[in-house]
Amino acid sequence: MDYMTQADKDKIEEELATRQKQRKELSDRIGRARELGDLKENAEYHAAREDQGMNEARIKQLEERLSTAIVTDDTDLPEDMVFIGATVKLKDVKTGQEQVYRLVGDMSGDFDPECIEVTPNSALGTALMKARLGETIRADLPRGEKRFEIVEVL
Repeated sequence: MDYMTQADKDKIEEELATRQKQRKELSDRIGRARELGDLKENAEYHAAREDQGMNEARIKQLEERLSTAIVTDDTDLPEDMVFIGATVKLKDVKTGQEQVYRLVGDMSGDFDPECIEVTPNSALGTALMKARLGETIRADLPRGEKRFEIVEVL
């Protein structure tokens, strides 16, 4: 299962459509490179084939994600519950340090030092899903177990 927002799903569908359109272009590029002669020493041909393989692999990956996608609807959720799309302020129970996290369906790739993105498939994301304001959650992170108190749902 892959939880995501409708916006995340739309973004994946858009990328899939773009990559499927690239199939013809890549096939034509391979055909043109093949016409150049000896395939053993034809760098253009090998590069085009590699690009085609990477494109097909990404298409397969996107199709698999869409086939297991669960689009979240947060309209019926209580305001104090954490779900996809929520931004929360967590306090490390041990150190008292506070940090803001956003539970996202798909990582945007944008780096924001003010807000760290986590997915529901990550250890922290799993712990956050459906947790409520004021609860203390436990996450088994790579550096060991951590406990966080949900201070605020923004």
